[in-house]
Amino acid sequence: MKTKVLGSSLIIAGTTIGAGMLALPLVSASLGFFTASMLMVGIWAIMSYTSLLMLEVHQHGHQSATLHSLALQFLGKNGQRIATFSMLFLFYALCAAYIAGGSEQFHEKINLVTPFQLPKTFSTILFTVIVAVIIALGTKTVDFINRGLFALKLIMLVSILFFLTPNITGEYLMSLPVHQGVFITALPVIFTSFGFHGSIPAIVNYLDLDIKKIKISLLIGSSLPLIVYLFWQGITLGQLSQSEFEQIKGLNQFITTIQQSIDHQFIQIALSLFADLALLTSFIGVSLGLFEFLRDSSKKWQKSSIITAVLTYTPPLIFALFYPQGFITALGYAAIALVILALFLPVALVFSARKTHKNAEYIVAGGNIALLLVILFGLTIIGSQILSSF
Repeated sequence: MKTKVLGSSLIIAGTTIGAGMLALPLVSASLGFFTASMLMVGIWAIMSYTSLLMLEVHQHGHQSATLHSLALQFLGKNGQRIATFSMLFLFYALCAAYIAGGSEQFHEKINLVTPFQLPKTFSTILFTVIVAVIIALGTKTVDFINRGLFALKLIMLVSILFFLTPNITGEYLMSLPVHQGVFITALPVIFTSFGFHGSIPAIVNYLDLDIKKIKISLLIGSSLPLIVYLFWQGITLGQLSQSEFEQIKGLNQFITTIQQSIDHQFIQIALSLFADLALLTSFIGVSLGLFEFLRDSSKKWQKSSIITAVLTYTPPLIFALFYPQGFITALGYAAIALVILALFLPVALVFSARKTHKNAEYIVAGGNIALLLVILFGLTIIGSQILSSF
């Protein structure tokens, strides 16, 4: 049983650690390492707390209950519609971010191996079509491919963390926030990087609704990304000064700049490959979820993978074509949907559940004051994203 708890923790960690990790240094460099780290710890604490709120709600439902069934049970049809809309919005925003960031990397790589320069638009479409074909082949094929990619990604990450550590400049890590406005841009993106609540129903079912074991898995699984992110922040922010980071305009330029600061060919290759794999595995995972969600939502599409693929990839592809540098922008908008799914809905579900189940076995500490603070934090993130858009 301990193996299942560990496996569940790794599923949560794997869901959390993805392409959003690449954006963290870009949005937090102006904050400085220590300020950004404190912000991460605070966001981790809140997201861990709301995951425990979801566990409290799950104890009142069926073992295999999903967010949709719980929303219907405690919030009615309107609550279920809000949950569905938020999930779709989150999936589409993340897919748009991964197409924008992944196609940028893909465009550079494919032009290195072709005798002529391909247009950026063609590279973006080709990248999307390749992933769409993989997804349309079925979950079994995706699982086989994703296992190899994920294992390789972990090897590259460990190599990067090991070899880049000696190149850290302590002075860069002591930098203070450039100005107060940087919090507005950084907050939504950092928040999105800690989203794992969509995997909670699967963990609840896998661990047979054992509250103690699920609680351990949630806390361990959410803590592992925090540790990885802190190491990643320290290593990347220790390579360049804040003024150098301010000159970086996109993900591809960030990877290139870090590579140029390292006099070691293997690490340069490992860094580039890790960025590619982080984007690709995240894109595959999210788009598979969106693909299955759309196919299961209508009987008319269940036998047509082509129609489902068109509905899955066309909207985010259009975004990426019109906003090729929109990786961080799309992650920011994904934060709005994640606020609803990971903050507002857990609070609303718990508030309703506590009215009807006053003698529950498991109740998360904090009372209504903690629930109110979560709501205020969510409103702050939405406000930050709206302000950053202007």
